[in-house]
Amino acid sequence: MTALDLLLPTSCAGCGRRGATCCAACLDGFGPPNAIRVPGVGPPVWTLAAYHGAARELVLAFKERGARALSAWFGAMVAAALVSVGPAPWTLVPAPSRVSAARVRGGDHMLRVARAVEIAAVAPVLRLAPGVVDSVGLSAGARRRNLEGRVEVCGRPPPGTTVLLDDVITTGATAAACVRALRRAGVRTHAVVALTSARPH
Repeated sequence: MTALDLLLPTSCAGCGRRGATCCAACLDGFGPPNAIRVPGVGPPVWTLAAYHGAARELVLAFKERGARALSAWFGAMVAAALVSVGPAPWTLVPAPSRVSAARVRGGDHMLRVARAVEIAAVAPVLRLAPGVVDSVGLSAGARRRNLEGRVEVCGRPPPGTTVLLDDVITTGATAAACVRALRRAGVRTHAVVALTSARPH
């Protein structure tokens, strides 16, 4: 233990227990990739945990409360999941964030996770056009309209198994809009992997 550990002790972002950034009990909330049904998305959708309890707290801590050390934990879980979703080589396409949200968070949080997945290439080729608003509180229809025609593709992933990477599947509007945008650009999305899902498992 260092002097810094004594002054600023680490605690689990999921439950607050002293020790690691993510304790073993909270890590148990994540498991092998689980296929879920998300109408309108197209490719298979896989999730690592349900969006509640410790898993939800960990995602929120990483996304909104600056717990950047969790990117390594999430990256390791995504890496383990990739073998279930398709053959190597894998390319991760992070779901984009609004520019203003990324600025507040100190960068694009899903790009940070993708870069922590050491066995995959990363292709940050998606971006959101101006006019997209925060989706929190929007209905499923409003989420679709919010993103319609506003996901842009700027580049092309390398050949291989292309996987869209997202943090939470709620209605599936973000994943569907990203897959459609990639398809229009001539890129096939082989699978979607989400850290968590608010949909029934």
